[in-house]
Amino acid sequence: MSNRIIKDTIAITVITLVSGLLLGVVNDITAGPIAKQQAAAKEAAYKEVFADADTFETVSSGEDADLEAYLDENGFKGQDINEVMLAKDSSGAEIGYAFTVTTKEGYGGDIQFAMGIQDDGTLNGISILSIGETAGLGMRATTDEFKNQFKDRNVEKFTYTKTGATQDDEIDALSGATITTNAMTNGVNAGLCAFRYEKGGN
Repeated sequence: MSNRIIKDTIAITVITLVSGLLLGVVNDITAGPIAKQQAAAKEAAYKEVFADADTFETVSSGEDADLEAYLDENGFKGQDINEVMLAKDSSGAEIGYAFTVTTKEGYGGDIQFAMGIQDDGTLNGISILSIGETAGLGMRATTDEFKNQFKDRNVEKFTYTKTGATQDDEIDALSGATITTNAMTNGVNAGLCAFRYEKGGN
């Protein structure tokens, strides 16, 4: 009986080790293509929000402690700036910034998007990178009708309204999806705050 237990234990151990090894190999094989796909999606998003840019130069990628502290000081503790890119024209001149923003206040979890801001503070627009909101409600944040409300606006921050936007700094809330609307608005405002930080913190 004890020999059988030992054999079974050895067999289970071998199976576990082989399975772990195979998972590791599969992960190594797929990690590269996945990372390449994510990078391509982000590059496409940057071009979407900054069509006039010829190239993008990395300012910061990953956590920037000083920038995050600045965001926290300005009330954006639920948002992260994952990447800051300097947008340049064909002559190499700076024309603005592109940001990858994650807002942690979505109804279905984190929402990540790219946004481009010209040097004069005009927001070119936003492009959603990942979102998991409720179908037919919060997922309407991915529609042009919603996203275009932020396009070509030069404001310090946005607010949302349920009674119809009448000013440049107002957007119409998504009906039945106030949490998603709030998350997106705060995320865009965090990006605008990050832009001011990059321009000298004014």
